[in-house]
Amino acid sequence: MNAASHYDYIIVGAGSAGCILANRLSEDGRARVLLLEAGGPDRHPYLHIPLGLGRMHKARMFDWGYDSEPEPALNGRRIEAMRGKVLGGSSSINVMAFTRGDPSDYDRWAQNGAHGWSYAEVLPYFKRCETWEDGENTWRGGHGPIGVEWAKTRDPLFSAWLDAAAAAGYPVIDDYNAGRHEGFARSQYSIRNGRRCSASTAYLTPARGRRNLTVITRALVHRVLMNGVCAEGIEYSCGGRVTQAFADAEVIVSAGAFNSPQILMLSGIGPADELRKLGIRPLLDLPVGRNLHDHTAVLIMFSRPNAGPFRDAMRIDRMPVAMLRAWLSGTGPATVVPGGLHAFIKTRTELAAPDLEFMFRGAPPQAHLWFPLLRPAYVDGFGIRPALLRPESRGEIRLRSADPKAHPRIFFNLLKEPGDIARLRDGFKRAREVALQSALDAHRGNETSPGEKVQSDTDIDVWIRRTCVTAHHPAGTCAMGIRNDCVLDSQLRVRGTEKLRVVDASAMPEPVSAHINATVMMIAEKAADLIRGVALPGRKQPERAVAPA
Repeated sequence: MNAASHYDYIIVGAGSAGCILANRLSEDGRARVLLLEAGGPDRHPYLHIPLGLGRMHKARMFDWGYDSEPEPALNGRRIEAMRGKVLGGSSSINVMAFTRGDPSDYDRWAQNGAHGWSYAEVLPYFKRCETWEDGENTWRGGHGPIGVEWAKTRDPLFSAWLDAAAAAGYPVIDDYNAGRHEGFARSQYSIRNGRRCSASTAYLTPARGRRNLTVITRALVHRVLMNGVCAEGIEYSCGGRVTQAFADAEVIVSAGAFNSPQILMLSGIGPADELRKLGIRPLLDLPVGRNLHDHTAVLIMFSRPNAGPFRDAMRIDRMPVAMLRAWLSGTGPATVVPGGLHAFIKTRTELAAPDLEFMFRGAPPQAHLWFPLLRPAYVDGFGIRPALLRPESRGEIRLRSADPKAHPRIFFNLLKEPGDIARLRDGFKRAREVALQSALDAHRGNETSPGEKVQSDTDIDVWIRRTCVTAHHPAGTCAMGIRNDCVLDSQLRVRGTEKLRVVDASAMPEPVSAHINATVMMIAEKAADLIRGVALPGRKQPERAVAPA
């Protein structure tokens, strides 16, 4: 074991939260900060060219390789659970959708015990994260590290979707990140100058030259070193050697909804009986790993009689040029994600926030490179993916063993509660209704999945259980709040400990009605101020603006 090093702050995990904390905690030049990442550097072009996500996902590159345990309500299927293992974490491999959720999401957090996390109190941190393409206003930031832009696709399919939504009676709104969240709207992505704007490129890269910031990649953290209830440092392996590092101020675990609870439990913090069974001496009996929630989604697909612009770009002689152009100049078709809309809707008018999301695909899952006479072009298609935003079902993370190299056991328990499949079925019917509007007639061929024969509630439910997946928004496994089932207090400190926090999606006590990356970044920005004792921005609640239809 190597000699230990001393720092003020040790941050475990260089994902969305960890990169932000490393930047903010080191920016005064005084605090010594160590950032550890189990994955490698983010140098590969696929990590920076927006269209590279397709190849990364198919090959599960830069991914922990996690899959769930067999899911009882899904016919015993194991569900793929992709999480980023590289600098930037999942912000380096996600689809780059930038959505905050409904203001009531955060008011609900505060009302239920996460004091200080109401929408009025988190809005300044959302704004601090971003540079919005249309400039700063009451709701949006204009000078932050994350570049956020409108979807750039020129596919006429997406205008037809908006017309179909209006015909079906749904609101069409301007900006779902500005007050009103309910409705169909043009997508927003964390892309700047034609490149993916990950937490690594936006926050970590500008800070890498600081002498007080040390970044170590390919470093697997084994456990937090505890002296009684006080966190003193961490133990990790890197290059075949086991090393210890000590923190004079705090240890901050930012390893994500799967790995943060794993690290705490390996450190003796978690369900005591389960830890004993694995030979781990419990230090604190806390519900670590419980309350796992994620958004469950299915995909309705249609053939497309007239191919869209994305298929033209997928020709073998065009795509390599497009990728090279994107890498060298940040321009061209490889900088455009083949999706253009998101929709957030309510299944009941009395709901405080949308409980369903529609995600849209402008290409079929089997899209591939093609060339006339050599490899036939694929049959073009498009899809709509209804996702359940407020699931009642909860899962958990458990240890597989006391070996830190062993993958954690992931129990999503998707659709375990009967109300979840009923709402997802409702979402399926609503999505199909929109897709069958006359505005889409020119683009829509046959329904290829599940197919027109699937009509009864029973048949729909069978198809949902056979095909549904996670939307890759896991959260809640170290929830903050004041209830007995919470792991963290409202300042993200692990209850009953000293000098130990968890700052990532684990802290989210309840689901947000959106993709979670923007929320995780907000949490990290706010946490940086909490850790440094910086005065919080003003708490005056802005009037809610209704975006124009």
